[in-house]
Amino acid sequence: MPVPIKAEEQRIDDLQPIARLTLGSHQAMNWQPASGRMVNEQQHRAGLSFVYGSLATHGKLKGEQRLRQAEGERVLSIARQPAAEQALRQQLQQLGFRPALRQSPALPKDSAEMFELPSESAWQHFADTQLPVLRQQGWQIVMQPGFAYDLAPVEQWYAELDESPEHSWFDLQLGILVEGERISLLPVLLSVIRRNPALLSPQNLAQRADDETLRVALGRRSAVDDRPLQVLLPFGRLKPILATLGELYLRDQPAGDSLRLSRLDAARLGQLDALPFAWSGGEQLLDFARRLRDYNQQPVAAPPGLRATLRPYQLDGLSWMQALRALDVGGILGDDMGLGKTLQTLAHLLLEKQAGRLDRPSLVVMPTSLIPNWQDEAARFTPQLRVLTLHGSDRQRHFAQLAGHDLLLTTYALLPRDIEQLVAQPLHLLVLDEAQNIKNASSKAAQAAGRLVARQRLCLTGTPLENHLGELWSLFHFLMPGWLGDARSFTRSYRTPIEKHGDRDRLQHLIARIRPFLLRRRKEDVARELPPKTEIVHWVDLNPAQRDLYETVRLAMDRKVREEIDRKGLARSQIVILEALLKLRQVCCDLRLVKADGARVARSGHSAKLDSLMQMLDELLAEGRRVLLFSQFTSMLALIEDELRQRGIPYVIITGDVRDRRTPVRQFQNGEVPLFLISLKAGGTGLNLTAADTVIHYDPWWNPAAENQATDRAYRIGQDKPVFVYKLITRGSVEEKIQQLQTRKAELASGVLDSGGTDDWRLQQSDIDALLAPLPD
Repeated sequence: MPVPIKAEEQRIDDLQPIARLTLGSHQAMNWQPASGRMVNEQQHRAGLSFVYGSLATHGKLKGEQRLRQAEGERVLSIARQPAAEQALRQQLQQLGFRPALRQSPALPKDSAEMFELPSESAWQHFADTQLPVLRQQGWQIVMQPGFAYDLAPVEQWYAELDESPEHSWFDLQLGILVEGERISLLPVLLSVIRRNPALLSPQNLAQRADDETLRVALGRRSAVDDRPLQVLLPFGRLKPILATLGELYLRDQPAGDSLRLSRLDAARLGQLDALPFAWSGGEQLLDFARRLRDYNQQPVAAPPGLRATLRPYQLDGLSWMQALRALDVGGILGDDMGLGKTLQTLAHLLLEKQAGRLDRPSLVVMPTSLIPNWQDEAARFTPQLRVLTLHGSDRQRHFAQLAGHDLLLTTYALLPRDIEQLVAQPLHLLVLDEAQNIKNASSKAAQAAGRLVARQRLCLTGTPLENHLGELWSLFHFLMPGWLGDARSFTRSYRTPIEKHGDRDRLQHLIARIRPFLLRRRKEDVARELPPKTEIVHWVDLNPAQRDLYETVRLAMDRKVREEIDRKGLARSQIVILEALLKLRQVCCDLRLVKADGARVARSGHSAKLDSLMQMLDELLAEGRRVLLFSQFTSMLALIEDELRQRGIPYVIITGDVRDRRTPVRQFQNGEVPLFLISLKAGGTGLNLTAADTVIHYDPWWNPAAENQATDRAYRIGQDKPVFVYKLITRGSVEEKIQQLQTRKAELASGVLDSGGTDDWRLQQSDIDALLAPLPD
């Protein structure tokens, strides 16, 4: 037998190792002591080995170690470099890796030194930011099949908009470029949401930092090496996408590459426009979204000639209405009561007139009680507008003159009766004031309003939602028919989940959808723009029965006063004058305060002012207001109590008959009741009611100082909220005359109406004539 030749050994002592990092994952069920149950967890391992030429080794050296490798007729003897290996090991540990103390099927046993990271977020951070650096430094990276963080880089984000020819809808596609291939994100995200809805809920998203990432499988394999493609998506980009595309988890959406949306949904593209997408198509839609989003970036100036100074938030509202008009869409101005919705709308109309766009009339529909308010504010702030009031039995004679006016005023009660005449007149702007009056979409007023033809529709209401979401749907059905679907689909998609199941996610989706078309400001939101105390006169028209009795009493008292003055002179006739004014004031408050004809009362109602008060209270209490209601007449407070009990509205009361004043004050201050009835004499002084933010004077108190004392029960030291003071005044009556005299002649109110009187007032005959003048026609 031939003697074998001994291979020649070649020693290599200076070959530096190359780090090889093998990465793997394993799905496992493990016991979780904190929850006391088995949970499905992923285990990840990083195996570190050192490559010398074509040989790989791992583990720390035990004495001198050399690696041997046959190469032809020689054997290579390679010395390991412990210092270099330790440096590579330490580099890995500096990235947060620690030796794994437990074995895992994620990598083969004894195939490498096993390391792990403390959390999924740490693994994600490593794969996203640290792993590319190791590659650049020459590390060999080996990913086992199924490694959870085998991620492909996202080369680009893109968005495509394809608008329908008639501009009624558009298709939206959002996607990423991976390995040179365009991949739509919509079906990918929809798949993630359906597997784990809570992961991408609005509440969860709000807690995620923008630089956090989500690992997503793309559902396809790499064209390079056939591995499953996964990417990391930053939450900073996912948040606006998912907020915009709420429909993805509101309804069954086909898993196509694009999403079909209504043109009005383009309003929400403004959130996406700020992201670094490569956009293509839909230039008009993007412009629509930007202008609606940025309406206050270039604020509109108040129109020249407007006889009012608009506060900043009112200028903001004017800019918003102008933006809606330019985009041919409607909206809801949902400001709290007292923030000037009427003034903002009049300023909008005046701008339209000055721009030459008011080439056809505009129409405002309102409750009957608001007709005098609109007439008064239009005459006061925008006298340039030609106003026509369609009210009363003789309104038909004006129908042929509609086109010759800028602003038409009518009521919800009359609109269905006059609809055939009004629908024949094209309108520029159609406004529904106190728009909650059409909260029932099947009502005659709502159906008639829907028939009117206008370039723009607006709703004004402090309570766009009083009882249920169906009322909100009704308003938008008037503004943008079909945009929120039909009533049945809206109930299925929103009302049932939100109202019956408390689904906050769907509520947030609904809010996000309507937000561009709803401008809602509460008093607290704009408090910095308001004075500490704002006084508002709320005008009321007497009803027919009150007008009849008022004239009867006025004629009788006018004769009695003049006879008394003729006998005793003006200065000594104070008692008779007060008696006359008292009776007329009682008629203005409620017919039941005086002896009236029962049949007439039953036919026309007891009090237009009481009806108006109840409407105000419905709105104010729905806004969460805390209300003090003052009246000089305890008998009037008793009538108000009857109405409140019938409506189930909780309240407390203080009059001269109430001995325990502490209990009602405590109940009101603690928030147990929202409404406090107070007689002026009993509660005009000595009460601290800083929980209140609203004061209503049901009947005007003739001495302004006494009236202010009552108001100051709320507006005093310790009050940290703006206080709004409403004065209910019947138009054309003695109440309005006293209101005018208070401004023009403060001595009159103090002298005539204070029971003690003073010596320095002088009531002129012209004042008597004004106070006892007949009601205007």
